Formats: sequence, C-alpha cells, structure tokens
Amino acid sequence: MEIAADATGLRPSPPQKPPRKRHRGILKYPVVRQLIRFTGVGIVCTGSSLAIYALLRPVMDPQLANAVALILTSLMNTALNRRLTFKITGKKKRARDHLSGVIVIGIALLITGGSLGVLHLFNPEASVTEELWTTTLSGFVATGVRFTLLRHWIFRRARHV
Repeated sequence: MEIAADATGLRPSPPQKPPRKRHRGILKYPVVRQLIRFTGVGIVCTGSSLAIYALLRPVMDPQLANAVALILTSLMNTALNRRLTFKITGKKKRARDHLSGVIVIGIALLITGGSLGVLHLFNPEASVTEELWTTTLSGFVATGVRFTLLRHWIFRRARHV
C-alpha cells in the first residue's frame, strides 16, 4: 500500500545538523580559541597549585612542596585541557593522555624546580613570597612549553577545534 507522500515524491526532508559556528576575526584561528581556553584552565590550575604550595611550604622543603603541588594539580589540568581546550570527550585514549600529561608535568617540574634551585643558590634565605614569585614566573615558561606539547604531541588529533 502506497502512501500519498510516496506517490507524489514529497517526503519530509531529514533533520539537518545546525550550521557550524563561523568565527570571525582572530577567533577564526583554532590556536587562538585553544589559547583562550588553555589560559582559563591555567588560571584555575595555577591558583590551585599556588594555594597548595603555600599551605605545604611551612611544613616541608620548597622543592618537595612544589613537586606535591604540581603533581596534585596535574591530573586536574590534563583532564580540563582534554575536555575544555581540545574538546576531547569519552574514554578513548584517556589513560594514555594522562600518562603523557605526567611526562609534561615532569618537564614543568624541572623548569620550576630548577628556578627554585637557582633562587636558593643566589639567595639561600629566600622567603616563601620570593619562592612563590619564582615558581609563578618560571611557571609562565613551563606553561608555554606545556601548551606546545599538549597541542602538538598529546592532543594533536584535536588541533583544529
């Protein structure tokens, strides 16, 4: 039995996907959008790391306090960057992404720990405030390295989102 739509050839069109959002100006470049999202994640993670460092520093060595703060925030950082910065969802390759993220955190730890070492070489009696400034400034360098490694190594499959 043929229905009227079949007989006339008039069928409802299938539902269409909404058109892709077109970005204008500088936002048309995926790397710019990723840098903006990465910065937001970085602000949250840096604040968390500094708070943890400041809480731990009175009871432990500055290198150990720095390492603990970075390690505690590294999983959160990788998870947030995976989801928010590079728009990767789902469980596929999540464990590998986090393992690679630990390697990147190790590099950040070398950069920030090295800066603390240099600070204490030149100023053995440095205050916690001076240590925080040192780790923050060297953290900017580590952040640039981190973004580059995340974008071109760990999450290269999502470079254009």
